[in-house]
Amino acid sequence: MRSTLTRALAAVLLAAGFAATTALPAAAQDTASQDTASQDTAPWAVSTADNEFGADRVNYSYTAQAGEQVHDGLKVVNNGTAPLELAVYTADAFTRPDGQVDLLAHDKKSVGVGAWARAASDHLKLGPGESADVPFTVAVPAGTKAGDFLGGIVTSVQQGTVERRLGIRIRLRVGGDLAPALSVEDAHVDYSGTANPFGTGDATLSYTLHNTGNAIAAARQSASVSSLFGAWTTPAAAIPDSPQLLRGETWQVSVPVHGVVPGVRVAADVSITPLLPDASGSVAPLAVVTGSAGGWAVPWTLLVVLVLLVLVVVFVVRRLRKRRVGDDGSPAELPSETPETVTPDSAESKKAESETAESETAVS
Repeated sequence: MRSTLTRALAAVLLAAGFAATTALPAAAQDTASQDTASQDTAPWAVSTADNEFGADRVNYSYTAQAGEQVHDGLKVVNNGTAPLELAVYTADAFTRPDGQVDLLAHDKKSVGVGAWARAASDHLKLGPGESADVPFTVAVPAGTKAGDFLGGIVTSVQQGTVERRLGIRIRLRVGGDLAPALSVEDAHVDYSGTANPFGTGDATLSYTLHNTGNAIAAARQSASVSSLFGAWTTPAAAIPDSPQLLRGETWQVSVPVHGVVPGVRVAADVSITPLLPDASGSVAPLAVVTGSAGGWAVPWTLLVVLVLLVLVVVFVVRRLRKRRVGDDGSPAELPSETPETVTPDSAESKKAESETAESETAVS
């Protein structure tokens, strides 16, 4: 089912206007001064030549060894009512930020298929209704490392300040050990809190997919965020598969995760399954690759509430202690008395009286 769908999509020749490989999306406009026309709107059409490789091919797909050459052809038809003069050139492919695959502009340097492929002519003149075959050769340099390379052959016409382009992609697999590999790099997670002290917040998980292998591959992705040593795990919503990434390319991913418990410190986990397409459009899943990141998720509102509660408790305790000291711990108030004044004469008098009293007591 997936193979049939991808073939149908390739045949439509969406906005790119040049035939896509069954595993790659069609390309679209890549600069303001260029227009990758569609077969329906352009006054000319392109297709693969009818030769030993077959007829009515959607694209060019080859397997060759380093040092070998491949010979093929491009058919161009002028469907308009006016003479047409076209430029013909080859270029490397690249993945744009919107996920579409496009071909480099004529003034950009190619180092892969765009540099190895050469058309027999770089210009073509066609009258109304005329057609022509343009032979081209793909010469794989000796010593080229194994793996997938993607480029294309382009026809273009200059209309004022706009260059309109139609082309067909060339997918080349150089023989040798195929080592597809994707990695998760520069992962980090940011948390956005909530005013509700007992509520959950949102996290944003960002990371980079990097094709570190030698094959074109996409990634099936999943992610989750957890708090406190793996507790309160919150899965992210379904993440779309990445576009097909050419060797060495990177793809930025940003994933929102809702309902994350603010456990002071959160951990994010990413799992990707590399998807390796073949020439027929079938996709083979490879071993899962993981990545992780950590971030802070401080429940500031809850902390403020707790601090206020602590301050209230301290205030109440101090007030109670003050009251208790005032009721039970203060010294009792005694009535005041006038102290007796003692003089030397009165002291002698008291002493004499005391002695007399003692004598009287003894006599009696």
